[in-house]
Amino acid sequence: MFLRQLLLAVIGISSGLIVSAGVFTVLISVGLIPRFAGKMHVARKIFVLEEMVVLGTLAGGFLSIFSDWGMIGRFVRKHALFGESATEGVWRLIGTAILVVFGVFAGIFVGCLALAIAEMLNTIPVFARRIGFRHGLGIAILAVALGKLAGSLIYFTQQVYLHGG
Repeated sequence: MFLRQLLLAVIGISSGLIVSAGVFTVLISVGLIPRFAGKMHVARKIFVLEEMVVLGTLAGGFLSIFSDWGMIGRFVRKHALFGESATEGVWRLIGTAILVVFGVFAGIFVGCLALAIAEMLNTIPVFARRIGFRHGLGIAILAVALGKLAGSLIYFTQQVYLHGG
């Protein structure tokens, strides 16, 4: 039994290392971090930016494995930090604000990553040439982004994730 658990631990850790190495390889190969540093005008602090990406990834992995450590809401409700009657409402407001901020930043990151990969593969210019786009490529990209936004809003506001279509 101990050897089985040890083998599973070694396989799990090895798989996690391989997946994280793949994620960092993609981030490095598309040049996303240097591009962020250039857009934010913090090129001289690029090492700090890279370290924050690594620490964020490690923190996310840690909290997904040891989820009890990330249960701040449970602690707030249990100890009624905002008073007996107000704790639930205040925590819902704070939790919603945290989710909105996280969602915005996660969406920005995923969008930048997708566009960096598309740019690296030259898919947008090739696509534009093939279908004869001369003008309005920016409007087409904006329309795709707004369509994704509308779809996400419908998905989450109508709670499609709970019952399917």
